Amino acid sequence: MEDRAAGAAALKALRKRRGLSLAGLARALISRAAELRRPSLPDAAGVAPAVEAARRLLAGPAPEPLVARLRTITVAGTALAGRLAFETRDDSAARALYTEAAREARLLDEPWTRAGVHMSHALVTLYSAQGLGGARRLADQAVRSVRTGESTLVRARAHALQAELAARAGQDRQATAALGLAWYDMDADHAGDPLPTAFSAAHLRGFEGVCELCAGDPAAAHDRFAQAAGALVTPRERVQRAIITTDQALARVRLGEPQAAAELLHECVAAAIGTGGRVPALRLRRARQELRPWRREEWAADLDDHLMDVLGT
Repeated sequence: MEDRAAGAAALKALRKRRGLSLAGLARALISRAAELRRPSLPDAAGVAPAVEAARRLLAGPAPEPLVARLRTITVAGTALAGRLAFETRDDSAARALYTEAAREARLLDEPWTRAGVHMSHALVTLYSAQGLGGARRLADQAVRSVRTGESTLVRARAHALQAELAARAGQDRQATAALGLAWYDMDADHAGDPLPTAFSAAHLRGFEGVCELCAGDPAAAHDRFAQAAGALVTPRERVQRAIITTDQALARVRLGEPQAAAELLHECVAAAIGTGGRVPALRLRRARQELRPWRREEWAADLDDHLMDVLGT
């Protein structure tokens, strides 16, 4: 109810201030759509009113030429709201929002958008009560959604996620096959891809590393993680780099180098608090559990102190 009231108030204020018609109001919201893409967690309160405004305009009736753009905003904003609900540990709200985003995405002629919603939902599901089984079903839906369409990069990402989840389930042959399909799409010509920054070879190497780690080859996994982390250097890649570096630390533990793993985890602690992401923090805690046999070592105690100071755990 609060979201609906906020959305109605936002529409009323915007229309009154600018004297806009319904078409003009729709265009004004579309022009601000970029603000919904990557807000920080403190800005999350601004997402719900914008999403509700787009919903109301779609229920309109909205001008036909603007319907697809408004639906795209609704999908992007609702999926983002789902991710933000997950980050604030409201998993039931996250599921409901992702379900709505997927329903609206089916009405768009953009297979890559549908796949993107399913993949984001799959990653959230992996760390919620539904766990690996639910995540695999969503990843399979993403692959089916993007079998046709113009974005080979999104298709590569969908296959890579499918591979990781298969590897986590102990299905190494399926993981290897999915990785092969991901590399096939990654090596294709990406000229004209509607989402040219959706995925990269560096990201794919990170997925390969997880598959190799799950298959029991920590040396190969470590090299993949090191390559991937070294290439992911932009600010928007901080979360992915932190996750990959945490996985690299796991590989170090399994190579018999626990102190070197702890040194890597110190880097990840700073990244986890800097991004505010739930997934890096969860991965970090799980990696720390692997160091329990060395908990009496001074370097392990230093890591625990760092974790306690920053994450309170």
